[in-house]
Amino acid sequence: MRSHLLNDATAEQYRRSVTEGVERVAAKLAATDRPFTGVTVDALSPRIDEIDLDKPLHDTAAVLDELEDVYLRDAVYFHHPRYLAHLNCPVVIPAVLGEAVLSAVNSSLDTWDQSAGGTLIERKLIDWTCARIGLGPAADGVFTSGGTQSNLQALLLAREEAKTDSFAKLRIFASEVSHFSVKKSAKLLGLGPDAVVSVPVDHDKRMQTVALARELERCAKDGLAPMAVVATGGTTDFGSIDPLPEIAGLCEQYGVWMHVDAAYGCGLLASLKYRDRIAGIERADSVTVDYHKSFFQPVSSSAVLVRDAATLRHATYHAEYLNPRRMVQERIPNQVDKSLQTTRRFDALKLWMTLRVMGADGIGELFDEVCDLAAEGWKLLAADPRYDVVVQPSLSTLVFRYIPAAVTDPAEIDRANLYARKALFASGDAVVAGTKVAGRHYLKFTLLNPETTTADIAAVLDLIAGHAEQYLGESLDRAS
Repeated sequence: MRSHLLNDATAEQYRRSVTEGVERVAAKLAATDRPFTGVTVDALSPRIDEIDLDKPLHDTAAVLDELEDVYLRDAVYFHHPRYLAHLNCPVVIPAVLGEAVLSAVNSSLDTWDQSAGGTLIERKLIDWTCARIGLGPAADGVFTSGGTQSNLQALLLAREEAKTDSFAKLRIFASEVSHFSVKKSAKLLGLGPDAVVSVPVDHDKRMQTVALARELERCAKDGLAPMAVVATGGTTDFGSIDPLPEIAGLCEQYGVWMHVDAAYGCGLLASLKYRDRIAGIERADSVTVDYHKSFFQPVSSSAVLVRDAATLRHATYHAEYLNPRRMVQERIPNQVDKSLQTTRRFDALKLWMTLRVMGADGIGELFDEVCDLAAEGWKLLAADPRYDVVVQPSLSTLVFRYIPAAVTDPAEIDRANLYARKALFASGDAVVAGTKVAGRHYLKFTLLNPETTTADIAAVLDLIAGHAEQYLGESLDRAS
């Protein structure tokens, strides 16, 4: 079995095996003509259940053949222009090359003696991102597994910086359309069920600063302790961006930690056209960015950034076998001193490769394209009598609802939209997401593929309408 260990003696076998795998994936990408096959759980499960993991095939080609049957054939392909559902982006080739390199070398980014140059590359990228945000000379941060972990760490720091000894008094303020990880983080941090205060949003799904000011004032009057305000730089459902300058002013007035969840909107940091849409982010105490959303990076690639590097001490623990305290005096950089994780992948290499090949402007151009596409898609929806569109996009998300001319029952319209989404997914012709607005079911395009065109959007809208009309027709037949 030593023949399978990657080392100097097996380098050629490694080359052959990886090349064979790359060729299989490349062929699949080239031949994929729709984002999904429409396979069902009931159809796919038996194929995987029948595989006996205690009986290996002992042959790479045979394993790849099997993988084609249980995974590659039915994977949901985000690179396809009619994948329009979640915050999943197509990935750029330099980042995929970085993924191949980091997996083979397998550095762990917790300590210098496990990563050396990897440590310095990650630190350089953190400094680069902090500078793009404008956090100032004392800023720092660390790569994470994703926005949920980044938000958790930011709120941990905010909790430790809060001016109270009673967790029961702590309050976090976030808009009613903020990411669910805010509430999850509060629970993980030992805060009470009332810790997260939901702040209303305006017509454009942006936090109402008047309402935030009222809640902050109420918090002070009730003897509670405001721990953090979480402003969103690109909500998951709407792509809406909270009024960051006004929120920053209120945080300064009340002495509250300001966290900006820019997991989605961080692409604006590289934008050549729309950078001003995230103005005010430079006043945050902490920021979440997800490069694997709007920087076109493979999962996972995220970071949490802070204005004051000293606050990262709240995540620091020392172990004699790993990062003893003497290393601080010896100026040995250990990333575990800043991270909630210990063993951690060298995910920063993917962004490094991307910037060194494409440059930041190359990333920004791609993100600008999808923002422009969303603006054109909004015009299509606004002019189409079959659809109700919720808000004009700030980023690249469109939320809309099919409205049949002859049906007025909201519940029946809900069912028609739910059916259309499900039927579209089952067909494999396109993949769209869904959400609720004011208790009603809506559909969602999350446009992160520059290869998607307005013609694709128009075609998918026609498909949705066709499925909804089919459902309503069958519904009328059943009723009669």
